[in-house]
Amino acid sequence: MSANRPFVLTIAGLDPSGGAGILADIKTFEQHKVSGFAIATANTIQTENKFYEIQWINLSFVIRSIETLFLSYKIAAVKIGIVPSLHYLNRILSTIKLLSPSTQIVWDPVLKSTTKFDFLNIEDHSDLLKILSKIDLITPNYIEIEQLLPGFIKENLWIENEISTAILLKGGHNSNAIGKDQLFLKNEIIDLFPSEKYCSEKHGSGCVLASAIASNLALNQPLEMACKNAKNYTEKYLSSTSTLIGYHYV
Repeated sequence: MSANRPFVLTIAGLDPSGGAGILADIKTFEQHKVSGFAIATANTIQTENKFYEIQWINLSFVIRSIETLFLSYKIAAVKIGIVPSLHYLNRILSTIKLLSPSTQIVWDPVLKSTTKFDFLNIEDHSDLLKILSKIDLITPNYIEIEQLLPGFIKENLWIENEISTAILLKGGHNSNAIGKDQLFLKNEIIDLFPSEKYCSEKHGSGCVLASAIASNLALNQPLEMACKNAKNYTEKYLSSTSTLIGYHYV
């Protein structure tokens, strides 16, 4: 690994099809010229269009893996994917913050697979708000934001300073403007418009977007630029094939 490349870690599930999870993240990291590390939170049996089974990795094993990497390397950014509970997520975040407070964290809150398999149910929203304070950016879609933060859009929660993290709201389910993402900062909303070219649906596109953002943050890009560049990268991924598995290239 090149000493000139920043280190970026993905903590997410293992999808054997390679379209999502840590395999997709590592492919994205490599295209962004960052050195990628990976810790699995789960092993799955799935293809790009069918989900069969999941085995969660013991939390203590994940924490020991995080400690080993952070004590050996200066990790600039972390992308987090599927987790089985808020407690599991909070332990991961607390460990990272204890070992490296400056590391930037992006969470792609995958609550269901594209085949409707449940990963995480949000039972205590007050706990979630505390947990979000440890995260730099979350990347939900329109369905996920209503499960995470009910009333987020209608009640202007971000303006009232109740939300302590930046939010990139993905526009794939935006009925008013399909594909238009919005970046919610403390007192500002930035529209990220899609390209005009056709983009085919892809398995794991959310993983690609979040890991591209983490890569860009590790490369010292400001958050808005990191999101815009990641969106452009993801659109190339979406338009790379007509199948559910895309190609990674710059």
